[in-house]
Amino acid sequence: MAASELYTKYARVWIPDSEEVWRSAELTKDYKQGDTVLHLQLEDGTDLEHKLDPKTKNLPHLRNPDILVGENDLTALSYLHEPAVLHNLKVRFIDSKLIYTYCGIVLVAINPYETLPIYGTDIINAYSGQNMGDMDPHIFAVAEEAYKQMARDERNQSIIVSGESGAGKTVSAKYAMRYFATVSGSASEANVEEKVLASNPIMEAIGNAKTTRNDNSSRFGKYIEIGFDKKYHIIGANMRTYLLEKSRVVFQADEERNYHIFYQLCASSHLPEFKALKLSSADDFHYTKQGRNPVIDGVDDANEMSTTRNAFILLGINESYQMGLFQVLAAILHLGNVDVKDRDADSSVIPPNNSHLMVFCELMGVAYQDMSHWLCHKKLKTAAETYIKPIPKLQAINARDALAKHIYAKLFNWIVDHVNKALHSTVKQHSFIGVLDIYGFETFEINSFEQFCINYANEKLQQQFNMHVFKLEQEEYMKEQIPWTLIDFYDNQPCINLIEAKMGILDLLDEECKMPKGSDDSWAQKLYNTHLKTCSLFEKPRMSNKAFIIQHFADKVEYQCEGFLEKNKDTVNEEQIHVLKASKKFDLLVELFQDEEKATSPTGAGPATGGRTRLSVKPDKGKPAQSSKEHKKTVGLQFRNSLQLLMETLNATTPHYVRCIKPNDYKYAFTFDPKRAVQQLRACGVLETIRISAAGFPSRWTYQEFFSRYRVLMKQKDVLPDKKMTCKNVLEKLVQDPDKYQFGKTKIFFRAGQVAYLEKLRADKLRAACIRIQKTIRCWLARKKYLRMKHAAITIQRYVRGYQARCLATFLRRTRAAIIIQKYQRMYVARSSYRRKQAAALAMQCILRAYMARQLYKALLREHKAIIIQKMVRGWLARQWYKRSLAAVVYLQCCVRRMRAKRELKKLKIEARSVEHYKKLNIGMENKIMQLQRKIDDQNKDNRSLSERLSGLEATHAVESERLRRELSRLRCAEEDAKNSNNRVITLQEELERLRAELQSTQKEKKAIEEWAQKYQDEMEQMISELKDQNNLLKNEKNDLNRLIQEQGQQWTEKMQRALKEETAQLESDLNEERSRYQNLLSEHLRLEEKYDDLKEEISLTVNVPKPGHRRTDSTHSSNESEYTYNSEFAESEEGSRGVEDVTKASLDMALFLKLQKRVTELEQEKQGLQNELDRREEQFQRARARDDEEHKKARSAELEYESLKRQELESENKKLKHNLNEIRQSLMGNTGAVSAAPGSPAYKVLLDQLNASNEELEVRKEEVLILRSQLVSQKEAMQHKDEKETMTEPLHYVEDVQKLTDAKEISQAYMGLKDTNRSPRFLRRPLEVNELVNRLRSPLPDMRKMNEDGELWLVYEGLKETNRLLESQLQAQRRSHESELEALRGELQSVKEENNRQQQLLAQNLQLPPEARIEASLQHEITRLTNENLVNPTEDPKAYRISVLRRMIDLMEQLEKQDKTVRKLKKQLKVFAKKINDLEGGQIENVSPGQMADEPIRPVSIPRREKDFQGMLEYKKEDELKLVKNLILELKPRGVAVNLIPGLPAYILFMCLRHADYINDDQKVRSLLTSTINSIKKILKKRGDDFETVSFWLANTCRFLHCLKQYSGDEQFMKYNSPKQNEHCLSNFDLAEYRQVLSDLAIQIYQQLIKCMENILQPMIVSGMLEHETIQGVSGVKPTGLRKRTSSIADEGTYTLDSIIRQLNSFHSIMCQHGTDPELIKQVVKQQFYIIGAVTLNNLLLRKDMCSWSKGMQIRYNVSQLEEWLRDKNLMVCGAKETLEPLIQAAQLLQVKKKTDEDAEAICSMCNALTTAQIVKVLNLYTPVNAFEERVSVTFIRTIQNRLRDRKESPQLLLDTKIIYPVTFPFNPSSLALETIQIPGSLNLAFLTRV
Repeated sequence: MAASELYTKYARVWIPDSEEVWRSAELTKDYKQGDTVLHLQLEDGTDLEHKLDPKTKNLPHLRNPDILVGENDLTALSYLHEPAVLHNLKVRFIDSKLIYTYCGIVLVAINPYETLPIYGTDIINAYSGQNMGDMDPHIFAVAEEAYKQMARDERNQSIIVSGESGAGKTVSAKYAMRYFATVSGSASEANVEEKVLASNPIMEAIGNAKTTRNDNSSRFGKYIEIGFDKKYHIIGANMRTYLLEKSRVVFQADEERNYHIFYQLCASSHLPEFKALKLSSADDFHYTKQGRNPVIDGVDDANEMSTTRNAFILLGINESYQMGLFQVLAAILHLGNVDVKDRDADSSVIPPNNSHLMVFCELMGVAYQDMSHWLCHKKLKTAAETYIKPIPKLQAINARDALAKHIYAKLFNWIVDHVNKALHSTVKQHSFIGVLDIYGFETFEINSFEQFCINYANEKLQQQFNMHVFKLEQEEYMKEQIPWTLIDFYDNQPCINLIEAKMGILDLLDEECKMPKGSDDSWAQKLYNTHLKTCSLFEKPRMSNKAFIIQHFADKVEYQCEGFLEKNKDTVNEEQIHVLKASKKFDLLVELFQDEEKATSPTGAGPATGGRTRLSVKPDKGKPAQSSKEHKKTVGLQFRNSLQLLMETLNATTPHYVRCIKPNDYKYAFTFDPKRAVQQLRACGVLETIRISAAGFPSRWTYQEFFSRYRVLMKQKDVLPDKKMTCKNVLEKLVQDPDKYQFGKTKIFFRAGQVAYLEKLRADKLRAACIRIQKTIRCWLARKKYLRMKHAAITIQRYVRGYQARCLATFLRRTRAAIIIQKYQRMYVARSSYRRKQAAALAMQCILRAYMARQLYKALLREHKAIIIQKMVRGWLARQWYKRSLAAVVYLQCCVRRMRAKRELKKLKIEARSVEHYKKLNIGMENKIMQLQRKIDDQNKDNRSLSERLSGLEATHAVESERLRRELSRLRCAEEDAKNSNNRVITLQEELERLRAELQSTQKEKKAIEEWAQKYQDEMEQMISELKDQNNLLKNEKNDLNRLIQEQGQQWTEKMQRALKEETAQLESDLNEERSRYQNLLSEHLRLEEKYDDLKEEISLTVNVPKPGHRRTDSTHSSNESEYTYNSEFAESEEGSRGVEDVTKASLDMALFLKLQKRVTELEQEKQGLQNELDRREEQFQRARARDDEEHKKARSAELEYESLKRQELESENKKLKHNLNEIRQSLMGNTGAVSAAPGSPAYKVLLDQLNASNEELEVRKEEVLILRSQLVSQKEAMQHKDEKETMTEPLHYVEDVQKLTDAKEISQAYMGLKDTNRSPRFLRRPLEVNELVNRLRSPLPDMRKMNEDGELWLVYEGLKETNRLLESQLQAQRRSHESELEALRGELQSVKEENNRQQQLLAQNLQLPPEARIEASLQHEITRLTNENLVNPTEDPKAYRISVLRRMIDLMEQLEKQDKTVRKLKKQLKVFAKKINDLEGGQIENVSPGQMADEPIRPVSIPRREKDFQGMLEYKKEDELKLVKNLILELKPRGVAVNLIPGLPAYILFMCLRHADYINDDQKVRSLLTSTINSIKKILKKRGDDFETVSFWLANTCRFLHCLKQYSGDEQFMKYNSPKQNEHCLSNFDLAEYRQVLSDLAIQIYQQLIKCMENILQPMIVSGMLEHETIQGVSGVKPTGLRKRTSSIADEGTYTLDSIIRQLNSFHSIMCQHGTDPELIKQVVKQQFYIIGAVTLNNLLLRKDMCSWSKGMQIRYNVSQLEEWLRDKNLMVCGAKETLEPLIQAAQLLQVKKKTDEDAEAICSMCNALTTAQIVKVLNLYTPVNAFEERVSVTFIRTIQNRLRDRKESPQLLLDTKIIYPVTFPFNPSSLALETIQIPGSLNLAFLTRV
């Protein structure tokens, strides 16, 4: 096929990239032949022109289709090349979180640096038994394949685990060993698999260390052979180690640690046992602190030390040896701290009393002087002499370190040897599986001898790997018979020859080591001279003469020659070793070095002057001892020999390859570094596998798969009946080049890229079909849309036009109406406006005129009043001014005068004192006098002028006064006229006021009347509204209250229902858990029983055991056991203790014994409770006991006479009761009422029934009395006859002995049980048995102590005698109870009569009343009646009285329940005592002579029963029991005779035989039959437990037998389902409740065996039928598969389908129905079946990436719907089976729903409530598109789902537990089949059975 056909536009390719190694790009233009440039576009949208190599013209690698990305097998990829492999691994690791991927035969494991939940026991069980290609890649799949091939091919296997440090090699190897230990188990009880796993922590402690790349890096290689026996159980293991890195003991790089064991020791130094080691923190020792990082995050070294010590103990290394090991390790640490100082340039010295050296010598038991001397000196030997030479400090330190490394290597080898001894098995090994955990290809900046050896080992392993892959390819081609052409693959034999051949690198190195003056430089020159020109794989660096380059299969590696010789020699100072050997105090040290002379290989290392590590080779144990010359072997030679041995071992086995990849160097979880990954893929050979596969025909299809996948490329005429010819014809048309494919016998082989081409054609065809379908559908949709739119437009137009016409008509009508309305409205408005304006104008004129008149009047009145006021005010003001002026003048005058007087007085006083002054005063006085004279003259002048003016004024006043008097007289006359007018006005005003008053009073009265009327009306309206409001409010309140009550009631109901449901669910879950635990214990017990039986059979085969004869069982012991068996476990152990021939018995194990002890404790507690109850009742029997003690002293004749008197008294009492009964009946018949008292009324019937019952009981009592009398007479005669012949004396008085008894309480309990038994309806006809026993006890007896040494029977005898006396008091109590009952009946009868009369009177009165009054009268009467009843009550508070009555009733009910429990327990105890008495009498009869036996034929007296129907019983002889069991159980075949039988017939026959044994009261026969039946069923199930029909048959019969025991037990809860005839067939003598429990346990065991048998049948069908088979053909296409071929999904012959599962379910159902299995039990079986189907299907879905697709989800849902349809057909939808499929249904829905948006995430979270978060995420991660049209689930969407489901509280377990068995219940299912109608067919060979 031309390249242009593939390199077209939109094709995707891979181009190299410096950062990501490879980048994806898309062609934007078609490639044409001759183009030198490809036009590409990167994923980020960048355009790129990729230039092609002009020489090679190689095009870039094509990218695989998206549907192939993420494949489980890399060989399934169409394009097999490096970028495809890298991208597929990255997608699986980053997006799907899948760390395992197949690459042909190789499992690629990428270290996730995170703990994943994929290694649990459930995952191991899921991979167990599966083909390697059927499940997703896993280390368990490789381990299962190795285990299966070992068992199938009987060939040893090897699992080779390789990879870099930190890639996860050790963990992978550990999980592989865990798988073998879990799946195979050990052949013995020594738990070898635990020891194999226990070796891991030991080897990790001493051989693992922290490096920069890995916190737990294995610093040695190991090959573990796990041995298996012929049954393929682990029997032992053996370990071989390679290349221990000893230099790590003395040196660690930064951020690294020494071996873990040193840090564990330092972390545990505080423990008392480690005090002697004198250790401290790891930072204090030179050998542990160099890495400066002594702590690993998340690791507790102290806890790890505890784990290591426990592993030592498990492997048999005791404490003393452990302390010795720790002592050596501590000594190494102290040795590293020894300080060496320079003495001079050529010598060194250790200071005396060096503390660390002293501790070292003390721990090692050597002399301080010797060790300090030889640490600083060495011995040189020549031919003649021996010299001791001091060494400088550097050499001394190197010697010290060499000694430490040598000691550690010896210790390491010693531990490995002892681990191998502990894992060694004495059983012969049949085969083994080896697990090789070895280092991968290494290259560092500086590579030395260690890397050279490691890479040499990887070259050998790669060669073996290439040859194996080539061999498998060749076998595949030859098997398919296709032309075989040699495939060119890389052969690394030249590189191996370069290293190990003659004159190779190792050979030249050994030769140089033998030279006296050999050096690294001379060895390098030899290498250059020998190989530089002759070998193309050997190169010399340009810039160095001390290095060389080797072209390995993975890469070129440059090795530095410095240190090669020293490391190859691996020398140590022999004198130091001699000093250690000389230790006499430390035996372990001597043991470490005792084989130094005989060692086959040196294990120490010489001083290291350079390089990074030192090497050690563990000696091979298998090789015989060699000569001492071989002690000089170099490390290289030793390593080459051990490697050769390893290769021989691997070549003799079938190898399985695991390649571990380290995704990044920073230990980040799920972070992928492409550069580092590609380096490792190249180094580990994965890409070489790809290249070999790609060179041939990597893609392989079966013809059926090819036809199914590419059917779309075929035309109808191309399809032929022969699928093979069809495929050939089509392929020849599709692919023109015949070299691109080959036709094999069963497969078609394609070269690389052809599947992608076919996928492209298929996708194009589907795309074209999709486009055509889309075109047609879109056309149809568009036309439908157009027609709908056209029809809608026409309809809309029609309606719119009609609407518009209606709107126009409406508008016209509205316009005309508006005009008319406007006309009249405007007219009305104008007229109204005119009238308003006119009225307003008139009103305004009137008001204005009135206002103006009032204003004029007011102005005139104001003027007149103002003048008067002004006059008065002005006069008053003038007078006031005059008065103030006068007062002021007078006051001023006074003040002035006073002032002047004071001044004058002062002057006078002064003048009086001084003459001068007086003179002056006189002078002044003269002036003053003159002035005063002058003033007086002036004043006189003023007075004269004033007087003149005053006279003028007086004249004027007189004139004015005259005028005023005249005016006054005139005014007085006017005043008189005004007064007269005023009187007339007043009179008129008074008249007007009177009229006004009358008018106002009239108006007030009218107004008051109107107000009252209005007020009354308002009040009435308000009252009505208030009443209405109140009524509405009350209604609302009522409605609210009703609604609230309803809501509260509903809420309480819902709450109670919810609480009840929750409580019920909780109780059901608790009950189911209890049932599950109990049933698991039963299954475990059954397993132990089977194991015990198997061991017993093995012993019987090896040892001749004589056939056991018949052994008589002690009757006393068996009876005691039968009566004191309270649980199923004890019953089972009891069955095992009984001797029945041909039936295997199981012994009582310790667990059962502990359970019995616990049960005994519980019984003691119950006994104590019963004792407390009896103590309260003992007072009631004190009188009876006193009277009985007196009567006991009388003779037996007196007792018999008393019995006769008692009989007569009972007879008379019986007559009296009958007479009273007849009187009551006559009175009832005579006083018949109109309504309620008439015969036939309910009250009368109830009373009559009660009386009839009492009458029947009296009849029974009468018959018992008659029988008692006859028995007493016969017994009396027998005793008299016996007294005449026997001379035995009666025992002494027993009263004192009884008082000393320890079990007197048991005698009282026996009495109470007898008393209650006699009262029980079931035992009404049986009390004479007890009386008979009592009478027989009163006969003379032999010495009890001879028959029973402990006196137990004597105590029982005395107890029964006391019981006989107490029986008399019981009869008296019964008589008194009859009298009280009769009185009560009479009182009730009288009250009924009175009530009847009152009811009649009330009825007569009510009939005369009208209907309305009848109700009130009835209510009144009822109230009166209740009042009277309450008054009659003894308490004043009726409510309190009723509460007290209820409490008393509750107390009485509780007491009744307690009494019932006591009765049941005491009945059992009474049976014990009765059985002991029978045994005692049996012993008496044996001791009596034959003559006595003839004279005294005393037999057990049985109470004659009344007329009974004894049908439905089968009698057989004791010796026929084994024949019955053999014919009915052991030899009965369900497919043969049992097919035509009645369902459950064997159970009915066994029960009818059991009924007869119960009828004849034969306890031994009952027990023997039940035990034989149970053990025989167990035996047949053990023999044929794999046959579903047999197990189903006996499950149905066991359940039927159990139901029969319940149905005919006599318990009321079971009897109510029976017919009267069936109730007559109930068991009468024995309570078989204990055996019912035993049968229930047996049924549980059978049910579990049925489920296991069913699971074994269904298991192979489920995955094929539910997942792989295409029920709907063509829905899911087959994807290309790789080398790991899965089971084909196409139904071939022998392939299971869904129809196979349904047919098998039909078979199960029909078999169970045919056998008569209970319907409820069938439902539980079906539920378990569907759970297994759903769990297995879901688990496989979660572990298979190819099954997680949309089409597979549709297939699963269809298959589930078919199962549901089957449930509907069988009417089993309500059995809960459908609910068990809910997780599977939700997983199928999850595969089909959208998975893009947040809404989709929310829908998924709400939908998948039956799936856990881990399961949901797993399905989403595994979801894989089958076609190119589907899309993958994005990582973001998965993170969204995880965040939403974060708060879920659920189990982190991924898989469902398929081993869960739901607890089974056996609901009671009574049979309507009458026992007397059952006929026994002759085919059963049961003719010896007699029908009774």
